[in-house]
Amino acid sequence: MERQLALLRGVNLGTRNRVGMAELRAMLAELGYARISTHLQSGNAVFSAATPADRTAALIRAAIESEFGLDVPVLVRTAAQLRAVLAADPFGSIAADEARYLVQFLDAEPDPGRLAELDAQRYEPERFQLLGRELYLWLPGGVHKSRLEPALRRIVGVGTARNWRTVRRLLELMET
Repeated sequence: MERQLALLRGVNLGTRNRVGMAELRAMLAELGYARISTHLQSGNAVFSAATPADRTAALIRAAIESEFGLDVPVLVRTAAQLRAVLAADPFGSIAADEARYLVQFLDAEPDPGRLAELDAQRYEPERFQLLGRELYLWLPGGVHKSRLEPALRRIVGVGTARNWRTVRRLLELMET
């Protein structure tokens, strides 16, 4: 069995798309996953699975729709993939606040041509870098004041972001 991480997009934001973490853990156990833990209330679940990550994502999404009546995108990464995300660390030398250093996990690689059309200098000091299916964002003013993040959201497609501290903690959970 392989350690995997499921990232649910857009759950437990205010009163929308409510998914209890205890209920999520129970649902994952019913799917046959083991060593299940959740982190925070934003839809982060770590578990061991025998299915490939892309298949796991589809199974969890279908189960959430059946169990909770919600159509929620689910992105799954393996421990090796998450280790690579943290090792890449393109803004480690300038990201002074882990809460403002984000990784947006994407379901597919976006069209690099569309990203190239974005005038990155217009958004400075905010920065971004795409590496595969992860978009790294340094937002020194925070996500809520960012002009870059909404512009990127329109280009990159389905994804869900976690701050650097959370990504580090999720890998710790995967390795225990």
